[in-house]
Amino acid sequence: MPTESEIPIVSQHVARRFAGALALFYSTLFGLMGTHLPFFAVWLRAVGIEASWIGVISAVPAVTRFTTLPLVTGLAERHQALRGAIILATFATAAGFALVGSQPEAVPVFLIYAATCCLWTPMLPLTDAYALRGVMRYRLNYGRLRLWGSAAFVVGALSCGLLVEVIAAQRLIWVIAALAAVGAAASLALRPLDQPAKSSSAVQGGSALLGQGSFLAIIVSTALIQGSHAAYYNFASINWQAHGLDGLTIAGLWVLGVLAEIVVFALSPRFALAPSMLVVIGGLSAVLRWLITAQEPQLALLAVVQLAHGLTFGITQVGTMGLLVRHVPVHVMARGQGYLAACSGIVSSSASILSGPIYASYGPGVYYVMAAMAASGAVLMWLTRRLL
Repeated sequence: MPTESEIPIVSQHVARRFAGALALFYSTLFGLMGTHLPFFAVWLRAVGIEASWIGVISAVPAVTRFTTLPLVTGLAERHQALRGAIILATFATAAGFALVGSQPEAVPVFLIYAATCCLWTPMLPLTDAYALRGVMRYRLNYGRLRLWGSAAFVVGALSCGLLVEVIAAQRLIWVIAALAAVGAAASLALRPLDQPAKSSSAVQGGSALLGQGSFLAIIVSTALIQGSHAAYYNFASINWQAHGLDGLTIAGLWVLGVLAEIVVFALSPRFALAPSMLVVIGGLSAVLRWLITAQEPQLALLAVVQLAHGLTFGITQVGTMGLLVRHVPVHVMARGQGYLAACSGIVSSSASILSGPIYASYGPGVYYVMAAMAASGAVLMWLTRRLL
């Protein structure tokens, strides 16, 4: 990682332009997620796709994270084309979701969605790698940039929740496709970044990350904690709908969690704890959250539990990014993000596929499995914290 003396001094105007364009793109990226995560499964069910297929289809993004995603991030880094790769991925994603909506049968949806996710899932690690380079280049704060994405997630989820009440659920895919198109347009505003100097060790450095115990501890513990959200992402909306909650209430529950996440990102510059301890706190919070969620609490308690998302996801994310900045050299940051996403994909896809039959048999009992995953991640980070 470059020392402070090696970071070029830039004007505040240039830094603000970079931050503004990145915040806008984060907004479109997470606005899409705000409609996709709560309501894509609802659309799948509305067009007649069975729960077992929903589990398999929902696992596709996680599977691509450890198959095609590392290839895309590695290719973008080798060609020093983070911005170009992001732009290409956003346009391909918009076209892919439009095609998904035209084929509402399980097998065609699965195939087209899988092809779409091959370029959609690399967007976040590519954007985070681009952002962390900008953080070091312009001395910005990651949390303050990232919170705009969370805010857009809130807007997307609320807007889609309102639309559920006025349009047929079978049309939700077109809302998702439209937001993907907006993201494609916003990607064109991203500012080019000065590329890190090439070195003969650059290629070696990328693969060498996997030989470092500290890096492996970061990605595995994070994957377990964040992967424990799989059942929540796949079946929370379906379960709440089955218990009589309307679309706006469901969206509101998602929004509560993301509002807590926004607060965490906004306050992140003031955190004094080591990043490894932030990850431990996130994991322990997830254990408690899933144990309570498994009891199918009443709406009032469920709303309070949803606020824990700021800890289970938000603090874990802040801690993970802090660890990556400290342990991953800038010239292999995209590959570091790719390895993190790949590890998360292995864990999340396994959890997503298993959550389908478990939910079909035991309903909210699936959250006990998620609690065990989060506990494993917290323990691993605690045991290796001295290395970090």
